[in-house]
Parts: sequence; structure tokens; C-alpha cells
Amino acid sequence: MAKKQVVVVGLGGFGTSVASTIFQMGHDVLALDRDERAVQEVMGQVTYAVRADATSEPVLRELGVPNFDAAVVAIGDIPANLMSTVLLKSLGLPNIVARAQNSLHGQTLLRIGANRVIYPEQDSGTRAAHSLFMPDVVEYMELGAGTGVSKLRVPRRFVNLSLKDAGLAARDSYHVTVLAIRRGNDVIFLPSEAERLRPGDLLVVAAQDEVLERLRESE
Repeated sequence: MAKKQVVVVGLGGFGTSVASTIFQMGHDVLALDRDERAVQEVMGQVTYAVRADATSEPVLRELGVPNFDAAVVAIGDIPANLMSTVLLKSLGLPNIVARAQNSLHGQTLLRIGANRVIYPEQDSGTRAAHSLFMPDVVEYMELGAGTGVSKLRVPRRFVNLSLKDAGLAARDSYHVTVLAIRRGNDVIFLPSEAERLRPGDLLVVAAQDEVLERLRESE
């Protein structure tokens, strides 16, 4: 993947996480925030961190933002969030991802030029709910009502069994699709039904929520 230049606006918990992750992926990241302390805390986790007002067009131009490949607007304050998105769009950035607080906010962002809207509070709430009632689920991404992709610890009763013997092969009893197995630092993509599960394995599966619950209850 070619290295991109990305500006991240807003360095709260969400913005800092996004900025550092994009930097770790090998891209150049310019991180902006009005709060000097937030800027100092992200130093070393991004390419450049600058105390700046991202709702000021002259400031964005001076920082060279019109030449960037993408922007992430992570500001929590709705008016500043909208203004920054409008400015970035007017400066010609081809890819703008913006954080929204609610559906109306998200619809407005799309109308003023955001290419994609994300709802971090809503998404984290979904993950928290699943971790509360399904403690074996390490991560969860909702695909639709009652269905998602999950990363979960291999149930103890399945250790040393093949996927086939555990009932986790395609179209077997649990109706789970195993997409990958994380084993230490290794990842086995689309494992065969003969693959034996080991202690400490993490399974990445696509399944209905009720199936995940059934897996846990039969532990």
C-alpha cells in the first residue's frame, strides 16, 4: 500500500487512537487540536502534532492540508465538527471520514461532503454489550440485526479437537463460519475443517448472536 498523508482533527481518546493507528500502518499523520496538552500527549505517535484551529481556513492552508490524501474529523463538539468538515471539503480533500454523535449529525455530515460517517460511541456500546453478556467474545463487529463477526477465545471443550469434530466446520451443528484462527503471532486464514484447536487460540467467526450465546452456554 502506498504511503498516504492523513490529517486527523481532534485528539480526544477516539482521535488519538485513530491517528496513532494510521501512523502505525505506515502513513504520514498530521494531528491537530486546540489543546496543547492533547498535542503533547500524541507526540511520538504521529508524524507531526500541531496545536491549531481546524475551523480556520488560513491555518489549514498554511499547514498544507489541501495537499493531503485524506482527513479524519474526530472533534466531539458538533459545530466545530461540521465547520471543519465543510472547510476540508472546500479545500478539495478527496476522502473525509467524520465522527458523528447521532443520526441527524451523521446525515448532515454526509450532506456537506463527508465521504463516510462513523459513530464511535454507538459502535463501542455494541461491543460493550456483547462483552457483558458473552464474556468469551474479545471483539465484536455488527453486520446486521443479530449477526456479527466476533473474535472469541476457543471454548475449553474444543481444545485438541478439529474444527470438524467441534462442529465448527461449514454447515455443521453450530452454523458458524470460522474465518481465521489467531495462534500467538500467527494467523491461519480460512482454516480447513481438519485444523486442530489449541489452548489460547482465538477464533474469528461470523455467526448469529444466538449461536455465540449457545456456544457459551454449552461450555
